[in-house]
Amino acid sequence: MESTRQAKISRLLQKELSEIFRQQTAKTHGTLVSVSAVRVSPDLSIARVYLSIFPPQKSQEILESITASTKTIRYELAQKVRFQLRKTPDLSFYLDDSLDYVEHIDELLKQ
Repeated sequence: MESTRQAKISRLLQKELSEIFRQQTAKTHGTLVSVSAVRVSPDLSIARVYLSIFPPQKSQEILESITASTKTIRYELAQKVRFQLRKTPDLSFYLDDSLDYVEHIDELLKQ
């Protein structure tokens, strides 16, 4: 069960991270990275960020480059939330495959 503080910080991080990724992907035409969910640990030290990447063929490659630049992304995030949070949580990125799962279920139901 997520506390109210965790939920507020999750929403704040999701909003700011999506803005960072929007600015980053504006430079690379044809790719879209959106933050579908952020889950913060109870001690607020770790944030698990779930990303939806379009086109899905490039998703693993883009996720690897995002993971490689985690420190830079965390620094940019810290600059944006420095007045709301005392310490910026460590970020770990995961691929959100819930849309693929829903599509697979729809295909199964059509058969």
